[in-house]
Amino acid sequence: MRWFERRTWQNPLWTPEALAAAKGDRMVSVVMPALDEEETVGAVVASVRPLLGTLVDELVVVDSGSTDATAEVAAAAGARVVRREDVLPSLEPLPGKGEVLWRALAATAGDLVVYLDSDLVDPDPAFVPALLGPLLTAPGVHLVKGFYRRPLRLETAELGTGGGRVTELLARPVLAALRPALSGIIQPLGGEYAATREFLESVPFAAGYGVEIGLLMDAEAAYGLDGLAQVNLGVRKHRNRSLLQLGVMARQILGTALARAGVEAGGSADLTQFVQVSGEWLPDVTEVLVADRPPMRHVLAG
Repeated sequence: MRWFERRTWQNPLWTPEALAAAKGDRMVSVVMPALDEEETVGAVVASVRPLLGTLVDELVVVDSGSTDATAEVAAAAGARVVRREDVLPSLEPLPGKGEVLWRALAATAGDLVVYLDSDLVDPDPAFVPALLGPLLTAPGVHLVKGFYRRPLRLETAELGTGGGRVTELLARPVLAALRPALSGIIQPLGGEYAATREFLESVPFAAGYGVEIGLLMDAEAAYGLDGLAQVNLGVRKHRNRSLLQLGVMARQILGTALARAGVEAGGSADLTQFVQVSGEWLPDVTEVLVADRPPMRHVLAG
């Protein structure tokens, strides 16, 4: 695959100093969405904090209603903490990760935006420079996806080749069917990526877990494959979710992907799963919202 060879960095070697010089007068914002992540958010912020004032101009944690000490821990580690409800306060918040990433555009000013998940374990300080590398050095790139090995952590055991279950069972087959040109993306659902504000403000954001696949498909539609790049981040560890939680996530991702392919699959819909209670299998129904926020450019202009 020519695109894969041209736009994939297997061993990114950019230094923060070289990238800081390459960014010129452009601003860089690092955004971390957070919901009840007091155990991990401080370390993620600390991994980026040394870059603040050179390569990074803003380091923002957007809290989406945490009931623990996430906000306090993030602030103590050196981030500016913004509550979801305080951004675009005239709009009632929708539930979901994508909602937080979308609102973050109105709370930051960077020409380039780096998104990092706040549940990372042992975050690598090289994540941000690696994600910014193609944006700052490869003309025409608008979205950079991180890829990595994702160990699957089961209680105290760690399975080195596991993880990414929704990616392998849903996202990759869906992209192969709907957008085969994107089959070279190693981690289409990864939460570590960077993009130009020009792109991010021009497209809708899925409010829930469909945000990553939606942005990926929209970037390819707007700029073609050469507008995309991917970089190796090594190893990414985070909190793994139950199969029931992954089912809800998969429903949102599927709805977003189908919508980008012109198939109506949005709105609120019930997802029926089954759980065993006292030896009986019983239905467990979850209302799943598949909705898009409009391009931020239109919202701010309005």
